[in-house]
Amino acid sequence: MEAKLIERLEAAVARLEIVSAGGISARGLPDSAVEVSSDPSILAFDDLNAEYGAKVSAAAEKIGGQVLDVTKLVLEAFSVQKKLLIEIKQTQKPDMAGLVEFLKPLNEVISKVNAMTEGRRSDFFNHLKSAGDSLSALAWIAYTGKDCGMSMPIAHVEESWQMAEFYNNKVLVEYRNKDQNHVEWAKALKELYLPGLREYVKNHYPLGPVWSASGKKASGASPKAPPPGAPAPPPPPPASLFGSEPSQPSSSQPKQGMSAVFQEISGGNVSAGLKKVTADMKTKNRTDRTGVVSASEKETHSSSSFSKVGPPKLELQMGRKWAVENQIGRKNLVIDDCDAKQSVYIYGCKDSVLQIQGKVNNITIDKCTKMGVVFKDVVAACEVVNCNGVEVQCQGSAPTISVDNTSGCQLYLSKDSLGASITTAKSSEINVLIPTGPDGDWGEHSLPQQYIHVFKDGQFETTPVSHSGA
Repeated sequence: MEAKLIERLEAAVARLEIVSAGGISARGLPDSAVEVSSDPSILAFDDLNAEYGAKVSAAAEKIGGQVLDVTKLVLEAFSVQKKLLIEIKQTQKPDMAGLVEFLKPLNEVISKVNAMTEGRRSDFFNHLKSAGDSLSALAWIAYTGKDCGMSMPIAHVEESWQMAEFYNNKVLVEYRNKDQNHVEWAKALKELYLPGLREYVKNHYPLGPVWSASGKKASGASPKAPPPGAPAPPPPPPASLFGSEPSQPSSSQPKQGMSAVFQEISGGNVSAGLKKVTADMKTKNRTDRTGVVSASEKETHSSSSFSKVGPPKLELQMGRKWAVENQIGRKNLVIDDCDAKQSVYIYGCKDSVLQIQGKVNNITIDKCTKMGVVFKDVVAACEVVNCNGVEVQCQGSAPTISVDNTSGCQLYLSKDSLGASITTAKSSEINVLIPTGPDGDWGEHSLPQQYIHVFKDGQFETTPVSHSGA
């Protein structure tokens, strides 16, 4: 009897030693099969995919083509994140270099989506950009603490969707009277993140992922210390994998990050600037004098002349004014460290998108082309001057919006900014879009640009032109 009892005690001790090492669960089965797969947070992630992911997939099936392809990649990214969440519960917290390697599978899927937005512009460009920008929300899994350079997980998901919403709204506006399948897809994509992913993170990981204290080491993390004489290279922050963080808005997914670097070079590198100018200047120089060429080039191709355009800027000057100048092709510009005493001046930008996260005193958009600006709250006014084809979205409140000497301006107003006073002068093609229902639909209203002036009772009376059938 005593011998059997001793054997049982020895077996129990052996099992406890194995359990303490993280290899086998108390029920004799692998932890990943018993504890992790049945963990409430993992089951909730399955529910997230089943409820919201299925809606996006069903809408994409009706459209097909590139929209279906990019939707499959979005759902693949969510599937990869589930696998990473399972791994986290069995893995010790790695260092920064190890975290970069750990999150590599997710980064690879995001890079595939970014590749679809590059090259020749697709007919579904807004769909692709909306999906691609939205995936930066999945970077919440890289949050390691308040000093990691990222917003808190819940705030990160919300901020990431705000950038994607700029293109998502374009889809809603473009197809609201053309094809409801696209409208359904855009709404389903938003619901996947808000409230879907946001509520999931809020309920299960409000302070970030919880790594195992006694699990295995992350694969890819180097267990060996560097040689005594060789200093260790500084690891990049985990946010750089996805690039949606306000601290590094231009370092999005690897391909976007690299393209952003090259665009930085093109603003200040002489050889990159010559690449744009030389093709035109060669022909001019062969037929005309040098002095004549420079003058004509500056008049007809001002955007190609470095001396006239100047280097790109995104900086806070004297602690009071944010200067955003000469940004070309930058889709992920972000100002996040701002307050109500500061102003934002945007000048000479083209084919770019700026997001202002926070309340500022005043916003001025001057001499910009195909520029998108998304802001929350403004204390004084938002001014659009000397622009062509700009889009401005107010997500909070704005008492005054003025548009002067501008051709083509789309104003997106939130429910809190419907009371804004809109002033226009010497402008055309001004459209104001306002929310019309709980489903996120937008109603479009064009502002008049033609007026009738009639002299009556000793004074002129002015009324906008009214067309029949309008």
